[in-house]
Amino acid sequence: MSPDARRIVAAQGARALAYGLGSVLIGVTLARRGYSDAAVGAILAALLAGNALASLLLARHGDRFGRRRSYRLLLVLMACAGTVFVLTGWLPALIAAALTGTVSADVVESGPFTSLEQAMLPHAAGGRDTTRLFGTYNTVATLGGSAGALIALAGSSPEWLLLYPIAAAAGLVAIHPLSAAVEVGHELTPEPRPPLHRSRGIVARLSGLFALDSLGGGFVPQTFIAYLFTRKYEASPDTLAVLFFSIGILQALSFQAAVRIAARLGLLRTMVFTHLPSNVLLAAVAFAPDLATAIALLLARFALSQMDVPTRQAYVVAVVDPSERTAAAAYTNAARTLTRPMAPLLAGAALRIGLGAIIAGTLKSVYDIGLWVLFRDVPLRLPAGRAS
Repeated sequence: MSPDARRIVAAQGARALAYGLGSVLIGVTLARRGYSDAAVGAILAALLAGNALASLLLARHGDRFGRRRSYRLLLVLMACAGTVFVLTGWLPALIAAALTGTVSADVVESGPFTSLEQAMLPHAAGGRDTTRLFGTYNTVATLGGSAGALIALAGSSPEWLLLYPIAAAAGLVAIHPLSAAVEVGHELTPEPRPPLHRSRGIVARLSGLFALDSLGGGFVPQTFIAYLFTRKYEASPDTLAVLFFSIGILQALSFQAAVRIAARLGLLRTMVFTHLPSNVLLAAVAFAPDLATAIALLLARFALSQMDVPTRQAYVVAVVDPSERTAAAAYTNAARTLTRPMAPLLAGAALRIGLGAIIAGTLKSVYDIGLWVLFRDVPLRLPAGRAS
């Protein structure tokens, strides 16, 4: 990797470590503080709303404000927000911290950070294969998040969330030497232009499709999978822990496999033709006769389903003009954030968690087919060697 790419990936790894820890401890902390269900719901809603709001602000103003400056500001906000969750249980302060968009339990796609890094990485590639760089970027995030979750085994007090400001400080050190190559000054016209100009329609269609995919994914978060396997198959907590750890390893391996497949098939084919069979496997989980079969189907699903993450990120920045990358990444990521919370409410109302896997597989399959139909003839703006 180029020096700039190493700096961005290092900052992502430090942040993922904190987010992996937070994915365990934030929920535990809220439960132990005795908040009402409404209060916890408000905090969790603020986490999601903050991710979307910060991404939208970044889409509108990120390039003009400066990518490196925006990066530093987000890391400072992350340090402050994590510290708030340690020092106080005052609900308005926690909601305000969550609304910064820098507190996340999703280590792979974490709101405004991912949008900004997704726009900078093609500039940091230094002429190398952008898709390969996105594969490494997501692999580091997944492994860092898994390590962070394991750290939570050492202690479950809120003070462990001080890893947030520590990780943010490490990120600031890592990105301090970032060069001007990650900016877009030479790509901006002398007269102000909208963040999206040529590619407005492309980004709108991608955002709609990504929102549909995210809605489908919301029907089967790991929490619901754990509930289904416990209720239907009487899986033990130890079995679930090993299962989810194995899923993380499979995801990391699939990112690297996606890079190699995309080099042969191209980004769009890799996204669609690996994701579609994974959705069939997901729907099949609802019909598994026993725990062993359900686990086998789920592992097979995750071996394929995450191959579209690095390829999707590379595709978004490859299909728009270079000056539109920040806005395109931010808008598409915000669309994914906004629709995901709706699914658990619908799944809960159905009272049949097995049905959630069927609905998720169906919605995600519609997304894959729509993506292929709408974008198979859309040319990439990056040279083939960099966006392969």
